Order: sequence, then structure tokens, then C-alpha cells
Amino acid sequence: MSITVKNLTKIYGEQRAVDNISFSVNKGEIVGFLGPNGAGKSTTMKMITGYLQPDAGEITVSDIDVTKDPLASKKKVGYLPESNALYYDMYVKEYLDFVADVHSISNKQSAIGNVIEQVGLTKEKAKKIGQLSKGYKQRVGLAAALLHNPEVLILDEPTSGLDPNQIVEIRNVIKEQGKDKLVLFSSHILQEVEAICDRVIIINKGKIVADDKLSTLQKTSSSTIVRVSFKEALEAEWLKRLPDAKTVSKVDAFSWTIETENPESVRKALLQLALEQNLNIVSLQSENKSLEEIFRTLTNNK
Repeated sequence: MSITVKNLTKIYGEQRAVDNISFSVNKGEIVGFLGPNGAGKSTTMKMITGYLQPDAGEITVSDIDVTKDPLASKKKVGYLPESNALYYDMYVKEYLDFVADVHSISNKQSAIGNVIEQVGLTKEKAKKIGQLSKGYKQRVGLAAALLHNPEVLILDEPTSGLDPNQIVEIRNVIKEQGKDKLVLFSSHILQEVEAICDRVIIINKGKIVADDKLSTLQKTSSSTIVRVSFKEALEAEWLKRLPDAKTVSKVDAFSWTIETENPESVRKALLQLALEQNLNIVSLQSENKSLEEIFRTLTNNK
């Protein structure tokens, strides 16, 4: 049970949407696949699922070559695309019955009942899909991806359109599935990735710029974030003059984050500044960069 991608490339005209990337994911892993819009995430996922042909490279899913035997590989995969195309005139149970027939599921009524309960569609199962909110439509797409009990789950923005309570519920579904499946999912909600994954792959301009455990990325980042809050409002210019301050970001009128490679120097300079300007520091702490901060550093195209 694995995904292996070797030297994968997809070209549109003069643009290399995916540029010679390689990675692998194994059973029991829940991996966040991240990148800005247009980075190549969805294109890569479509190639892994066999819905898009690569221009070069190899993809295997559970030791099946996706290009040579796409039908066999698709049987191993549950796929929730970003667009989540559904038949709006069909009822929820009717649509899942149709999907079950596509997969030739023998005990389909039991499978449908289980997946409806899993994704929280019990109260909506008798409605037409077109009558559902965006969040519940997303659940129908996830139910269809899970219905045939695939070994591999490819989820492109699975929590799109969900409210905070629904996000927690779907997060728990994904974590539960990750115990005995392989899960690769993309999301722009980086807090979700931090909550679910311990490994992330970041792609930018078609190339992989990071592939590691989140904890390792945080430890190996050369920069540290110093967070400081004052009792008084302060102008940014005072903080930008601090030695060893790479960037200064305003949280609110009283709170700031400072990126630095020498946090001890910055902390000492902040204490000195407070003494000289008669300021009161309410809090002062250093911490590893968050996933959001790592993401912005690696994908900042300016």
C-alpha cells in the first residue's frame, strides 16, 4: 500500500505545471500536500489518480503502474477532487447507490449506511444533493470516495466550505482513515494540516521545495519567531531598528512578531528598548516557525 512518484512532469504549452518531481507515501501516513494556487498540487493529484496523463515520469499506486493499468489503480484509490462534481438531481442515497454499482460493491446497502454515518450525512440522506449546503455536498463527495473502502485516499481541499464544527468532524474521519490507509490531501487551511499531519510536502512553481516531518522543518529552519506584546502602542520603526531583526510583522497595536536568526540578541535588544523608552513588556517569547510561516518563506515568489 503506497504511492511512488518518480520524475513526474506535466507541461501545458511553455509552462511546466509539474516539473520532474519525486516522492513516496506509505500506509499509515497522512501527508499534507501544500502549495500556493497554480503550484501544481491538483495536477499532481489528477495524475496519481489516473485522470490526467503525465508527459514524463512514473507513478505506481500499491505497486500498480497508473499509466499502464489505470483501471486497476483506480480501484485502489478514493478520490475527492477540488471541484467535487455531483449529480444535483439525485438523492444522497440514490447517488451513493449509483457509486456502489460503479465499484461493484456486493454488500452495498451496508457500505452505504456505514459511510453515511461516518461522514455525518444521516439527517441529509433523503434529500436531493442540489438542496444541500456546500459543506454537506462536500461530505457527499467524501462519502463517495470512501464507499469502496480504498487503500489510498486522495483528497483535494476536503474541508472546503465546512463550518468549524464540521471541519473538526471531517478531521476526525480523516485521522481515523489514516490508521490503516494512506492519505494524501491538500488544503489551504494550514491549521488543519498541522492538526492532522506530521509530514508535509510543499510544492511551488511545479517543484517540490520541502518534504519532511513538520517537526523537522521547524527545527531546521534557520529563523526563529520572537513574539512580543507591550502595554503601550508602538511604531514599527522602533522594532525595525533592532539588530538581527530580519522581518517585523504587526499583530495589533500592542503586539508584534519578529523573525530572527539570533533570538537571544533580539530579546536583549527589546528589553533595552523598553528601558530606554519607558515601555512595559507584557509578554516576550521565542518559538519555532509555524507551518504558515514556513510555507510563506518557501513559496514567496517575490
